[in-house]
Amino acid sequence: MRLVLDIALTHVISRVRQTLVGMLGVAMGVGFSVMMAALMEGSQRDFVTQLVDSLPHITVSDERRSPPRQPAEDAYAAVEFSGLRTPVTRAGIKNPYAIIASIESWLDGAVAPSVASRAVIRFAGRDTAANVTGIDPRREAAVSKLPTQIRQGTLDSLYKSSNAIILGDKLAARIGARVGNTITLASGTGQVLTCTVVALLHTGVSQSDETQAFTLIKTAQILAGQTALVNAIRVRVRDILEAREIAARIEAQTGYKSVSWQEANEDLLSAFQIRNFVMYTVVGAILLVASFGTYNIISTITHEKTRDIAIMKSLGLAEGTVRSIFFVEAIVIGLAGTVLGWVLGFLLCLALGTIEFKSPFVDATRLPMYYTPVHYLLAASVALVASGIAGYLPARKAASAHPVEIIRGAS
Repeated sequence: MRLVLDIALTHVISRVRQTLVGMLGVAMGVGFSVMMAALMEGSQRDFVTQLVDSLPHITVSDERRSPPRQPAEDAYAAVEFSGLRTPVTRAGIKNPYAIIASIESWLDGAVAPSVASRAVIRFAGRDTAANVTGIDPRREAAVSKLPTQIRQGTLDSLYKSSNAIILGDKLAARIGARVGNTITLASGTGQVLTCTVVALLHTGVSQSDETQAFTLIKTAQILAGQTALVNAIRVRVRDILEAREIAARIEAQTGYKSVSWQEANEDLLSAFQIRNFVMYTVVGAILLVASFGTYNIISTITHEKTRDIAIMKSLGLAEGTVRSIFFVEAIVIGLAGTVLGWVLGFLLCLALGTIEFKSPFVDATRLPMYYTPVHYLLAASVALVASGIAGYLPARKAASAHPVEIIRGAS
């Protein structure tokens, strides 16, 4: 084995030009495949992060997925009543803070109560519908990114004014309101409140920024005309991929409808499956093209050394030893090229990550790059396999020939 390694390294070092060509060919394929994979996966993860973090991971509402069974249905198998309901149905979740305490006892995350309602905002002769959400600012900071999404004012400003309200920036622009203005809220129950705009927020999701407003829970309860109302519980989990299972557990425990972010965005997630297929197809195509280039370069180098093969066989080296020499030589070139490709790919990712762009639709000003060892290991595996095959197959063919035939053909 020592002889094989010494001869292989001598070949690699003695022909610097051929070695550099082979190394650069491998490095280019590895580097650009790493860059492309980091760019495509980074853009997808950035989009998912913005989508998920714009809202709580799980929302528990005061609805139920199916109506409760009637007592007569439990007592008599042949009896069924349709359309029955109590004369007055009190909205909201029953014993909400007891439910919150129960969930917090086992949940790895945070929970916050809220009041969701609809209202018409009136200002300067303009009326527009809005989704008004009553929150507890101290708890809300743990379940959403609302504090970081506020552009003017702060979340704690809700405590500093009577009936304070935070508006989405596009909603405020539509009605012409600014921080410090007084607006009127009118609910469907006939409640009318005069509120002061204390802050503006920007989530990056146009639908939310055009319709969303936040107040204190007490203000939202007055607007809904029902004290102690809590009709939604907002949940944030540490591992977002477990949100669906946790939502199912909460629903089984409470009986109330629990919607995870996966369920709320099923259409987008199905589109991501297609996008993932496209991403891996593109990266796979780049690696395939790079492997063909690597094979072509190293196999050409091996073909050029057929005369050396004849000399080694004339000296008594076995065919297996000759094949091993050129296989090791190809692996050495592949390893060196892979390391250079890693450096090249990392530098390309850094360079793309520094490119700035401006868009009125997103807050990001730089390309999102995702750094993971998986991309480097995948590119290295393909490059080394291609290098090994490129060194073994031509050497196998040349080593099986008679030394006299090789020398006669070379001359």
